[in-house]
Amino acid sequence: MSGIVDAMNLLSIESISKQYAERPLFEDVTFGMSRGDRLGVIGVNGSGKSTLLRIVAGIEPPDSGRVVLASGTHVAYLPQAPLLPEEQTVLEAVFAGDSPTVRLLREYEQVSAQLAARPDDASLLARLSTLTPQMDALGAWDAESAAHTIITELGLAEYANSPISILSGGQRKRVAMARALVDQPDLLILDEPTNHIDTDTISWMEDYLSRSTCALLLVTHDRYFLDRLVSRMIELDRGRLSSYAGNYASFLEQKAERIARESAAEDARQNLMRRELAWLRRGAQARTTKQKAHVERAQALVDQRPEAAQGSVEIDVGTGRRIGKRVLELHGVSKRYGDRTLIDHFSLELTASDRIGIIGPNGSGKSTLLNLISGRVQPDGGEIRVGETIYMAYYDQESAGLDLSMRVVDYIREVAELVRGRDGALVAATQMLERFLFTPEMQWATIATLSGGERRRLYLLRQLIHNPNLLILDEPTNDLDLQTLGVLEDYLDDFSGAVIAVSHDRYFLDRVVGRIFAFEGEGQIVEYPGNYSTYTERRARKVVAKPAAPAKAAKPAAPAKAPAGPRKLSSKERRELETLERRIAELEAQRDTIGGQLNSAGSDHTRYSQLAADLAAVEVDIETSFMRWAELAEFA
Repeated sequence: MSGIVDAMNLLSIESISKQYAERPLFEDVTFGMSRGDRLGVIGVNGSGKSTLLRIVAGIEPPDSGRVVLASGTHVAYLPQAPLLPEEQTVLEAVFAGDSPTVRLLREYEQVSAQLAARPDDASLLARLSTLTPQMDALGAWDAESAAHTIITELGLAEYANSPISILSGGQRKRVAMARALVDQPDLLILDEPTNHIDTDTISWMEDYLSRSTCALLLVTHDRYFLDRLVSRMIELDRGRLSSYAGNYASFLEQKAERIARESAAEDARQNLMRRELAWLRRGAQARTTKQKAHVERAQALVDQRPEAAQGSVEIDVGTGRRIGKRVLELHGVSKRYGDRTLIDHFSLELTASDRIGIIGPNGSGKSTLLNLISGRVQPDGGEIRVGETIYMAYYDQESAGLDLSMRVVDYIREVAELVRGRDGALVAATQMLERFLFTPEMQWATIATLSGGERRRLYLLRQLIHNPNLLILDEPTNDLDLQTLGVLEDYLDDFSGAVIAVSHDRYFLDRVVGRIFAFEGEGQIVEYPGNYSTYTERRARKVVAKPAAPAKAAKPAAPAKAPAGPRKLSSKERRELETLERRIAELEAQRDTIGGQLNSAGSDHTRYSQLAADLAAVEVDIETSFMRWAELAEFA
């Protein structure tokens, strides 16, 4: 990583290529970034997105080509699975960056901590007096304040002096994120930054990055994150890179237009080739100059054949076996670990068509609830009843049972040699794997050779071929590419069983679920009707009603008369009550109409987002109108 780029440019990627063993990832990739640019990288699992980020970050070299950074550019990189020294404290890890400001902050924090323990140490006091003007000169006080804000907002303040070794995977990810943000880089490279992070933290991170001036290069499956943060999309497709101006919604529109153009051009080429070949079959046998020209033109048309289009994941498995009246019931279920209550007297009755989303902070107990439902963990109190016809499939975060030493095809054949498709026909395991984008060469390789996203896609197939009627998904969007996510969401539209999903992916929750259960602390799980957008609207308006201001006192000359009877509605209030009844009925009809349009929106991201916002607004109107109706109806 060397050289000098133009003063306005920050980064130049020049004709880089990379392959592993016999598997090429990408070839002749070229693009650049200016200061403040926001680039999102997308592509199917295994296309080389993470490898591209590591090359740009200088973690590994390309096979050919080069990466050129502007002189003095400071880069921070957040990998998918950060490795942090186990013995470091959280604070030490957060201030472990390499920028001049962070180096100064690190020393200042260390001296301050030592002084807290030894306040009369003259050498420490002298060192602190030396550091203070340096902090002034670098403007590091604002950076220190920002650093502690980041630590607090990422939920790390209480762990500041704890060793990394005691943290969960999600907490470690937040420590690594804090370090990257505190480092104040010119270029911030993020690989799946929202994995294992709760929805509130993602919202904060999104807001923070939207206000940051650093350039941003990121890979993420979070479509809202892409839509709100990036100004350019680059797609890795069959080893090549394509660039699209705008955010994720713009990318979808532009790619659809490009595919339509390419399809029309290919149809025209095929028609012309058919005409040329027909002429050759009818033409004279003599090798005339005219005939040779036709032969050459036909051969040129054949040679122009475009590369095979990138395959699409096809979930062609059954959409759920027969399901009885009883699906799943939880009655007063509780679970504690040590002194901590994760779930306190939680009850739930699941119906055959339910789509439930479970949200909450990291470590609040979401996965524990799924483990209770699946029978992997037993409750401390309460009862869990599963219907007799229920066949449960559990797509968990850890991909339990995924043996990396097995061959891909054997992992699927272990369940079934033949898999029943949606139409009831039996399909060979090898053919089903091809529909999940596992080529014949990949099928005979070991699972260890697959990328993280490819392993998750394989694990998903393994769960679905059981043909369950209760599907439990624990963070299903982690490590899956956007194409597979879209296909999975379409599959769930037609799935005839019930779905319970723990997810931090706001788009997925908006797209799939109809009820939200939120962990709100001290073991309490609160239900909110609607999808995630509706939940956020309701939570934002969940305020305690203020008492009405007391009326002005009347003249004290005469004592107040006793009320003649119960309060009666005025004529105006009666008219309002009648109007509200009609309005609520109209709003409920409007809600049902929008709900139907949402179900048919498919993968139209822009239309779906608008409909979701409209539905949230209608839900708020219904709630407000109903509260006023209830207030008036009490005196009717």
